[in-house]
Amino acid sequence: MKRFEGRKVLVTGASGGIGKAVVAGFRGEGAIVAASDLDSAIVEADKHIDGDLRDGTFADSLPGWASMLMDGLDIVVNNAGVITRGGICDATDADYQLIMGVNVEAPFRICRAAIPLLARRGGGAIVNMSSCWGVHPGANHPIYVMSKAAIASLTQCLGTDHAHQGIRVNAVCPNEVNTPMLRSGFSIRGLDPDKALAELDASVPLGHVAEPEEIADVVLFLASDAARYLCGTLVEVNGGKPVG
Repeated sequence: MKRFEGRKVLVTGASGGIGKAVVAGFRGEGAIVAASDLDSAIVEADKHIDGDLRDGTFADSLPGWASMLMDGLDIVVNNAGVITRGGICDATDADYQLIMGVNVEAPFRICRAAIPLLARRGGGAIVNMSSCWGVHPGANHPIYVMSKAAIASLTQCLGTDHAHQGIRVNAVCPNEVNTPMLRSGFSIRGLDPDKALAELDASVPLGHVAEPEEIADVVLFLASDAARYLCGTLVEVNGGKPVG
């Protein structure tokens, strides 16, 4: 029997590199998946619930909609995330509102709405997407590292608060991942993405920047019964490379 046969899963940020890998991973293991993004049409999923996570009403309603469409909800993956780069003196109010809205406020709202739904089903799992940069802040990404530190702390708090309900809340903390977000960052800085990625690969002890599927594997593990004793855990997935 497949690990997630018949389980109902909501994945945000489903159109991004990691999101698509997470959706494919769950569906390959028998889950019914609701994909959410600004536009998730490119993702093969069982249900699509699109909208802007910065809209509080949408974020509040998302778990309920997913539960209604799938006749239940067992697992939530708060994967959506955005980043801007540069020092704090270059950061704008718009940068702050964007990053904190998507990376922090939306997961807060989704967790708040999802936990009662999971509790009524006797438990479930929430997997948040933090970052190694949230646990070990690096330079020149002040709003991003602050947002990911917030998610790490929220995960640890909720993992304790809701364990007695059979709801396990954990987080994946990747370092660099070979996604369109990473490549666009190279382009913005005037670098050739392929060359820059090759140089980044060389800096990783395991020999390469993570592929989305390698992060998705950890997400699925944390959502699975194999991780049944993990609550409030932050799993760093970095190929042996510290934040630099």
